[in-house]
Amino acid sequence: MSGPHPATGPATLLVIAKEPVPGRVKTRLTPPYTPMEAAAIAEAALADTLHTVLKTPARRRVLVLDGAPGPWLPPGFDVLPQGSGGLDERIASAFAHCDRGPALLVGMDTPQLTADLLMGVGHDEYDAWFGPAADGGFWALGFAEPSRAEALVPGVPMSTDHTGAVQRRRLAEAGLNVRDLPVLLDVDTAADAVAVAACCPVGSRFATTLNSLAEVGR
Repeated sequence: MSGPHPATGPATLLVIAKEPVPGRVKTRLTPPYTPMEAAAIAEAALADTLHTVLKTPARRRVLVLDGAPGPWLPPGFDVLPQGSGGLDERIASAFAHCDRGPALLVGMDTPQLTADLLMGVGHDEYDAWFGPAADGGFWALGFAEPSRAEALVPGVPMSTDHTGAVQRRRLAEAGLNVRDLPVLLDVDTAADAVAVAACCPVGSRFATTLNSLAEVGR
């Protein structure tokens, strides 16, 4: 059983994302949205996430990207390509880019994310951090020792209603002291998008984009 990990300072913050190209992102939003509108929604969600990470104290900020950077990418990020294989393998390989010290990975599907939710990661005495998603997945995963991802992430079934439960159980079975972060709703469907936009911070690009699309009608 692993004991509490000593506080080591700000974490490396990783964002794993896909370039917001029409027809390749947020396909479950079509319909009611067109592929171009779905890509605009995805771009806004990604931009909000990146700017939130910029507001959060970090040892290093990394965008692990499937595709090419665009004008939505603010300065301050190292951009690295995603690895090969399924999402489980790509998440594990993202942690392999980290130096020593804690690391936390988030996705691009929770634009309601705030810096306050990420504060303390790396400063607190935990071995791992886990952010469950309302659909049964997870929106955040972190390790005080990033190398642990190599053994604890590959093989977790992705995009199921029990993905989060399996990943969380693996952390516990490895004897890690886990800090559970709040449950957040992923943006997968149009209904999800409306619900998330309603709880986004003031100035949210995501909410602004969604509201502008609603104004032109479906």
